[in-house]
Amino acid sequence: MVYIWRTYSRFSNDFSQFYLFNPIGIYSIYYHSKFEQIKKTNSMKRIQIINGPNLNLLGKREPTVYGNQTFEAYLQKLKSLFPDVQLDYFQSNIEGELINKLHEVGFSYDGIVLNAGAYTHTSIAIADAIRSITVPVLEVHISNVFKREVYRHHSYLSDACKGCIVGFGMDSYRLGIDAILHFD
Repeated sequence: MVYIWRTYSRFSNDFSQFYLFNPIGIYSIYYHSKFEQIKKTNSMKRIQIINGPNLNLLGKREPTVYGNQTFEAYLQKLKSLFPDVQLDYFQSNIEGELINKLHEVGFSYDGIVLNAGAYTHTSIAIADAIRSITVPVLEVHISNVFKREVYRHHSYLSDACKGCIVGFGMDSYRLGIDAILHFD
């Protein structure tokens, strides 16, 4: 079943915009009667993955805890699992750069999967940045932080995030993306 919603442009009576709602997605079609042109815009979801400090060393750093795979290699797997999703990746060891990235994408993307690394347990500033943006943020951790040192058991970010996924290895990212795509 297809539902059509039509709106008129405030700039010209010759230019109309139609929204088509169907089980596959929402398409915006622009129609200009003078030139009879139709333009479809893609409704591809955009998800930003943000990794914090020391996660650039995945594949080398503590392989018994974090595994042997680099994140870049795993990202290719994620892109093949989610071909209809634009997955963007950012990593920084610097807290302010993570906050800047949250601000940059936090009003225009469909979701953020965030592994803030050790900043999870120390950063009120990142928690405030998450509260300041409008897109859902999912906190993920590769290891089960509750099976590790006691100081890792507390997260300043969990309260600000939509949800938290811990302990599923690199698959935590896939579960986070799935959650963003399927839950409001």
